[in-house]
Parts: sequence; C-alpha cells; structure tokens
Amino acid sequence: MIHYTLRCAAGHQFDSWFRNSDAFDTQAKAGLVECPVCGDTHVSRALMTPAVAKAGGVKGRPEAAPPAPETPPPPPTKPAAGPMPAQVVALLQRLRDEVEKTSDYVGGEFADEARRIHNGEAEERSIYGEATEAEAEALREDGIEVSNIPWVPRNN
Repeated sequence: MIHYTLRCAAGHQFDSWFRNSDAFDTQAKAGLVECPVCGDTHVSRALMTPAVAKAGGVKGRPEAAPPAPETPPPPPTKPAAGPMPAQVVALLQRLRDEVEKTSDYVGGEFADEARRIHNGEAEERSIYGEATEAEAEALREDGIEVSNIPWVPRNN
C-alpha cells in the first residue's frame, strides 16, 4: 500500500491510500478519485516528504513508534455544536442530488404513499418527502424501512 497526499483543482488537500502508483494513476484517469470537500475529480498528487528509516529500523521501513497507552478518551461534556464541516455539507449535497434524480417527491404524503407501496396498492419505487417523527416511527413499527436524511441547501 502507498499513501499519497492529494490535491484537487480547487486546491483542497487530502490523503488517500492506494495499492500502488499505477492504481492511483488508473483510478484518477477514470475519475474515481474525488475531493472529499468539493467532489472535484481533477485530482493530482501533492508534494510529499519521503519516510526515512531511523537508525536501528528495518531498511526501507521507519522504526515502529512505541504503542500509545490504553486510556479511554474522556466522556464528552456536551454534544458538538457549530457549523457543519464543508466535507459533510458537500457529501450531503451530493446525496440530495442523487435522491432527487432517482426518487419521486411525494411531499407531505410520504407516510401514506410509503404505506401504499408497502401494501402493494401503489407502484414500487423510491420516494422522498416529509413525515413527522411519529409518522416515521409508525412506519418502522409496521416493518416499512424509512430513513431521515439531513437536507442541506442545493449545490449551486
């Protein structure tokens, strides 16, 4: 495995692992490597510093660091708050785009339409819309799979 620091055309830098150099080249050429911040597939390797073995280490491999002490992290005092990271927003925008392309919008009739599909009274298809938490829970209790997705503004 080889570790690369990568950079997209917009200048975002991120890390990734590949089987070998050819694997990166093949995946990048096919547009399979994308920036986790903006989704750009024009990605190249960034300048990296090589790993150099320390004295006493195996040739070509850095000396292993001593294991970290096993202490559990302190419990959080309160839930994290603040703005959503840009990478998360970009992923949720891509998810929204995909849902809108592949599913039918049924608005506030989501719970009723999901039940009709489940009972075979309506065509089986992917749908999305709005439901109250009580409606979603009632669907789950009846064995109907539903998911809540954080709906972020459209990707402009």
